[in-house]
Amino acid sequence: MIGIVDYGIYIPQGRIKLETIAKSWRKSPPEVVGALGVTEKAVAARDEDAVTLAIEAACRSLTSTTDLSDIAVLLVGSESHPYAVNPTSTIVGEFLGIGNSYLAADLQFACKAGTAAMQLIFGLIDARKVKQGIAIGADTAQSRPHDVLEYTSASASAAYLLGRDNLLANLIEFTSYSSDTPDFWRRDGMRYPSHAGRFTGKPAYFAHVVACAKQLMQQAKITPQDVDYCVFHMPNGKFPREAGRALGFCDVQLEPSLTVEKIGNPYSASSLVGLAAVLETAKPKQKIFMVSYGSGAGSDGFLWETTSEISKIKSQKSKMKQLVNQQIDDKHDIDYTEYLQRTHKI
Repeated sequence: MIGIVDYGIYIPQGRIKLETIAKSWRKSPPEVVGALGVTEKAVAARDEDAVTLAIEAACRSLTSTTDLSDIAVLLVGSESHPYAVNPTSTIVGEFLGIGNSYLAADLQFACKAGTAAMQLIFGLIDARKVKQGIAIGADTAQSRPHDVLEYTSASASAAYLLGRDNLLANLIEFTSYSSDTPDFWRRDGMRYPSHAGRFTGKPAYFAHVVACAKQLMQQAKITPQDVDYCVFHMPNGKFPREAGRALGFCDVQLEPSLTVEKIGNPYSASSLVGLAAVLETAKPKQKIFMVSYGSGAGSDGFLWETTSEISKIKSQKSKMKQLVNQQIDDKHDIDYTEYLQRTHKI
């Protein structure tokens, strides 16, 4: 089997409540929170960017027993790489000290670049070209002030060490579904992304997530009742719930993954953080159904099955205060002025 050896999640401590943003623009806080299903979001510190977030997550995906020489691929997915020319991946690899004999690359596919990295690494592992690789999704909030994205665009990172041995979750099946659907874009040189408003819903997010999910179920020959948990990309608190219901999943299967309500949408890290939250809830021999989404547009689908190793990993991360829920609770509030200084470098 191939699958997940370990993982690391990093959620910045800074939080801004949606109520705070709404009041700053003289909007109704209950209406904003109710419409989006999000109460607050994580905000990177002034000295944090996609590189430092990626490094934090990557370090947490490695234990003292990890043989760094086995890591032959390092891919970083993000839409907020700090350099247009100069890879994030090599900076992370240098900091980790994995040597020079590895494939490094930066990926960009809106919010699904991290899951695309997973698929590429799994292909190399399955072909026995490499033993292990690290797939990372890391992003910092990017949104124009007073744009609807400002209420949910967040910061976080997730790194997954992938391989063959000592797996905490086996990869049972994976698939992808893609099309040219420009619901969200940012031209070269532009500071903030643009989006097509309501078009980002039914023709974009739902069309791809639902189609990819059905494709995955057909390939794996399963129904929603055959899995224990499901994870979907979380642009807000409502879309994943609607997608889950449309596919036949119930709230019990979905709720453990819904980190968006308390940290917002950290783009490339969104579904990967949700997966980690589920791994920290799941027991051995349970199946996890996962579908990411990236504007432009496409979705990656995965079916995982946990192993007995998962209990040991959870215990280790709990002692180091690295569990997703521990990081969600370890926070401090910031006001709107501080938020602008952090995200827009004012």
